[in-house]
Amino acid sequence: MTFNDPFGIIVVKVLGIFVLLVLMTLFTIWAERRVVSRMQHRIGPNRTGPQGLLQSLMDGIKLALKEDITPTGAHKAVFLLAPIISTGPAFLAFAVIPFGPEVSMFGHTTPLQLTDFPVSVLYVLAVASVGIYGIVLAGWSSNSTYSLLGGLRSSAQMISYEIAMGLSFVAVFLYSGSMSTSQIIEKQTSVWFILLLLPSFAIYAISMVGETNRAPFDLPEAEGELVGGFHTEYSSLKFALFFLAEYVNMVTVSAMATTLFLGGWRAPWPLSTWAGANTGWVPFVWWLCKVFAFLFVFIWLRGTLPRMRYDQFMRFGWKVLIPSSICWLLIVATARALRNNSTMDTRGLLVTAAVILLVVVGISAVVERQRIAATERDEAERGEREARSRRLFPTPHAPAAASAAALEPGEAHDA
Repeated sequence: MTFNDPFGIIVVKVLGIFVLLVLMTLFTIWAERRVVSRMQHRIGPNRTGPQGLLQSLMDGIKLALKEDITPTGAHKAVFLLAPIISTGPAFLAFAVIPFGPEVSMFGHTTPLQLTDFPVSVLYVLAVASVGIYGIVLAGWSSNSTYSLLGGLRSSAQMISYEIAMGLSFVAVFLYSGSMSTSQIIEKQTSVWFILLLLPSFAIYAISMVGETNRAPFDLPEAEGELVGGFHTEYSSLKFALFFLAEYVNMVTVSAMATTLFLGGWRAPWPLSTWAGANTGWVPFVWWLCKVFAFLFVFIWLRGTLPRMRYDQFMRFGWKVLIPSSICWLLIVATARALRNNSTMDTRGLLVTAAVILLVVVGISAVVERQRIAATERDEAERGEREARSRRLFPTPHAPAAASAAALEPGEAHDA
C-alpha cells in the first residue's frame, strides 16, 4: 500500500525520521550513561549541558575532529564502504514503521508512516540482513586478525539469532493474516499480541538483544578477547558510523517489538478508554513511551548481567530459541486452522499452550543446567583421582647413567 502524498510531504517525512533517529540515538547514549551510573552509585555525565544532556553531541564532535587513520594493508574502498553499509539499513528499516494514525500535515491528511506494502515486515528483515555485510566487510578489509575474528563471530551471532527472530514473526503473520505493519496494528485493536503470542514475544525480545550485539550478548566487542571486535582498526567518523548503527538498530528492533506485540501507536488500557487517545498526534506519544521502555530494558541488561561465553550463547540460540519457535509455530498454526474451520475461540487454547511451552522450556533449562553441573563435577573428581594416583605412585625417573648412555660419546663428554 502506497500513500498518495505530495513530494513535499514525503521529504518532510524522510527528514523527520532521520532527525528523530539521530535525536533518539543521542538521548539513548546519554540515558544509558546516566542510568548505569545510577545503578553503580556513580554520577555520570553532568558537566556538558543541563544534567549532561549535550554530552553525546560533544562526543560526536570529538570523534569527527579525531585523526582518521586507515591501516596500510587495508582494502581502502571496502574499508570506507563498510560503515556506510552497516549504518544505511538501520535507517531504511524505519520506512515502514507506523508512528501514528492519519494526521493533518500542512493541510494534507496523511498517515504517520512513510510507506507500507503487503510484505513490510519481510522488508525489515531483508534490510536488517544487509547490515551484516557491513560488519563482515569491516573485519575483512581491515587486514587484521582481531578484526577478522570479530567480524566472523558477529556475523555468526547475528545470522543465528535472525533465524529465531524470523520464526517469531511467523506466528504474528498467521494470527493477524497479514505482513503489513499497519494491518498488524489494526488487528490489535481489541487485544495486543503480547498476551496471545507471549512465547513469540519472549523469543523476539531475546533475539533482538543478540541481533544488536548488546550485553550480555556483546561478544563481537569483547575487549578482553578481540580488542574491540570488527571495528578495531576504525577511528574518527567511520567508527562513529558503527556506533550510530548500533544505537539506531536498538531503536529499530524496539519499534518492531512495539508494532508487532504492543499494539504499535495504540494507547494502553485504561488510557484507551479516552475518546481522543488514538486520534491525531497523541498516539505518537504512546509510541515513543513504548519504544523508550524497550530501550530502558537494553540499558538495564547492560548494567546488571555479565557477558555470556560464546559457546553458551550459540547453544542457547540453536538448542533453545529455534526449537521453541518451531514448536510454538505449530501450535499457532493449529489454532489458526481451528479458528478458520469452526467458530471456537482459540485465545484460551493459545494462552494455555503458551504456559505449557514456557514450563517445558524452563524444565529443560533446569535439566540441562544439572547435566552440565554433573559433567563438571565428574571431570573435577576424575582430575582429583589422577592427582592422587600420581602422588601415591610417582613416575620413576631414569638414572643419570642411563641418560648419559643414550647420548653419543661426544655429547656425553661435553655433558
